[in-house]
Amino acid sequence: MEKAKSGHPGLPMGMADVVTVLFKNFLNFNPKNPSWLNRDRFVLSAGHGSMLLYSSLYLSGYKSISLKDIQNFRQLNSICAGHPEYEKNSGIETTTGPLGQGISNAVGFAIAEEILRSRYGKKMFNHKTYVLSGDGCLMEGISHEALSLAGHLKLKNLILLFDNNSISIDGPTSLTVSDDFEKRFQSYGWNYISINGHNEKQIFKSLRKAQKSKKPTIISCKTKIGYGSPNKAGTASAHGSPLGDKEVKLVRKKLNWSHKPFFIPKDILNEWREIGKKGEKIENKWKKINKNKIKNFYKQINLGNLITKEKEKFIKNQTAIATRKSSEKFLEILDLKNLIGGSADLTGSNNTKTINHKIIKPGNFKGNYIHYGVREHAMSGVMNGIALHSNLVPYGGTFLIFSDYCKPSIRLSALMKQKVIYVFSHDSIGLGEDGPTHQPIEHLVSLRSIPNLKVFRPADTVETFECWQLALEAKDFPSAIALTRQKVNPVRLAHEKMNKCSKGAYEIMRTNKNINFTILSSGSEVSLAIEVSHKLATENIYSKVISMPCHELFDIQNSSYKNEILNETNNIVSIEASVTDYWKKYVGEKGIAIGINEFGKSAPYLKLYENYKITVEDIIKKIKKDFNDN
Repeated sequence: MEKAKSGHPGLPMGMADVVTVLFKNFLNFNPKNPSWLNRDRFVLSAGHGSMLLYSSLYLSGYKSISLKDIQNFRQLNSICAGHPEYEKNSGIETTTGPLGQGISNAVGFAIAEEILRSRYGKKMFNHKTYVLSGDGCLMEGISHEALSLAGHLKLKNLILLFDNNSISIDGPTSLTVSDDFEKRFQSYGWNYISINGHNEKQIFKSLRKAQKSKKPTIISCKTKIGYGSPNKAGTASAHGSPLGDKEVKLVRKKLNWSHKPFFIPKDILNEWREIGKKGEKIENKWKKINKNKIKNFYKQINLGNLITKEKEKFIKNQTAIATRKSSEKFLEILDLKNLIGGSADLTGSNNTKTINHKIIKPGNFKGNYIHYGVREHAMSGVMNGIALHSNLVPYGGTFLIFSDYCKPSIRLSALMKQKVIYVFSHDSIGLGEDGPTHQPIEHLVSLRSIPNLKVFRPADTVETFECWQLALEAKDFPSAIALTRQKVNPVRLAHEKMNKCSKGAYEIMRTNKNINFTILSSGSEVSLAIEVSHKLATENIYSKVISMPCHELFDIQNSSYKNEILNETNNIVSIEASVTDYWKKYVGEKGIAIGINEFGKSAPYLKLYENYKITVEDIIKKIKKDFNDN
C-alpha cells in the first residue's frame, strides 16, 4: 500500500490473526487446483481489505498471485486490484467491494453446496463457506435480506467472520449504529460467538465449534483496526489510506519486524507453503472416492434440437398469450438438472415455477426452486454465488420495475461474466392498473447500459423460446429477459430451425420488395408494428418490420448485416413502450422514435396505449406527417 500510495491497511492488519488461524487449521483448499469442487470457499465481503486475501493466496502457494503482482498492487492489469476481482482458477472466488454483496454471494455458495450434497452425497460435497465481513457490510440492507434467508434455510455450512472493529470511514460506528448484533443474528436463526480477534486460542476454539453447528454461525471478532500501528490503530485514519512512511517504521519497530519491504523469511514462507500442501492430499483422496461421479458432473444436453422441435409444435397451435406464460411453457419442457429457479415472492405473477419444480426448504435441498421472499437484493447476490460455485445455472424472477433493487448484483454478474438469468415480467405500461410505481419506463434502457449484459425482450412464444435458449447457452454473460403481463399476438408464423433472435434483430415481415420505410420494434410492440405496416400497405405505402429482441447481440453483428437491417431506407421508425432516446442511434436524426418519456398512469393497459398515442392510428398519423415533412 505504501508503494501504491493507495489502499486500506486497517482490515488486513486487524484480521490477519483470524485469517492465519483459518488457513492454517480449518480451510480445505489446494493451491495446485484452485477450482477443486469440494474446496472450502473463502469470500472477502469487505473487499477493501483485498491485500489480506492476496497475501494469504501468495503465501500459501497459489501460482495466480506472484510477489511481483503484490508489488504492483492497484496498478494497471495487476491481478491484485484495489478490490478483489473474480478470476477462474485464481483463489479469488468472487468480485467484492460494494459492501454486503460478498455476504449474499456466500449465502449462494452455501445453498449450492447443500443442493449438490443432497444430490451427490456428502462424500462428494461436504465443505464450508467462510465469509469475512466488516461493519459496513452489515450496515448495508442486502446483508439483512441474505442473512435472514440463510438463517431460514439453516445453512449450517456457512460461517461469517465479523471484523468487529467499531470503525468506519467517517469515524467510530457509534456515530450511526446502535445495533445489538447478538440479538440481531439470533433473530435470524444464527449461532453467535464473540471472541477476541487477536487471541489465537479463542479464534481456534470458535472456528472448531462452528464446524459442528446445525445453524449458520457468526464469529464476532473484536479487533483493532490497523493492529500494530502505534498512532493509527483503532482509528478511522487506518481505514482507507496508507499509514505513511513514518508510521510504517514505527509499526516495524512495535511488531519487531526488521525485514525489508516485500521480503519474506524462508522459514515463514515454508511454513505457509506447508499449509497450502495439505489440501493436495485431501483432494487426491476425494478424487479416488468420487471418480465416477466427477466424470458425469459437467455433462450438458443439446438444447438446440429440443427447442427446434418445441418451436414447431407451438407454431402449429399458437394463440395470443403473455410472454411471461410463454416463458413458463419453455421452463416446463426443460429437464436441466443444473437449472435452479426462484422468485422474489412473485412466483405466480412472473411464472417462474412450473409443475416440474420442487421447492428447496430448510433441511431439504433436493429441489430446484427457491422461494426468496421479498428480497430482490439478496436473490440477485445469492444467484451470483450459486453461479460461481460450480455447474449450477440460477434464474430468478421479479417485476421489471424492481430491477432497480437487483442492479448492483446484475452489474457484478456482468463484470464476472457469470451465467445468471434475470426474469423480469410486467415489462411496460402493459401491466395496466398498478400504475406508475409499477410501470417500468426507463428500466430497459438502464439495463441495456450495463456492459456485457444481454437484455432480451421477446415478442411472442417462439421468440421467448429462442431468447431463453440464448441465455442458457451463454458462455460469459448474464441475461435479463423482459416479459409481458398482457397477452400478445403471435408474430412468428412459419417454422424455421434457425434461432433468429441470435442476430439480435431480424426482418420479420415486409409488405413489398421495394419499401418506403423501416419499422424497428421489440416485445409486445412488434405485433403493433406489423399491424401498422399492413394498414399502410393498403395505401400503397410499403415497409419492413424488424423485430429487435436484443440490442446487444445486434450491435456486435458485422457491418454488412447491420446495413441490411438499417440502411435499406432513409426513413426509420422505432416503437417501444419505454424512453425513446436509446433508439435514436438506430433511427437517426430524421427518424421517428415512438415511446414514453414520462411516468405512466393507473388505468387498463389499452387505455394507456391510447393515452400515450402508441396505437396503430396514432403511429400511422405520425409517420405520414413526419416523413412527408422530411
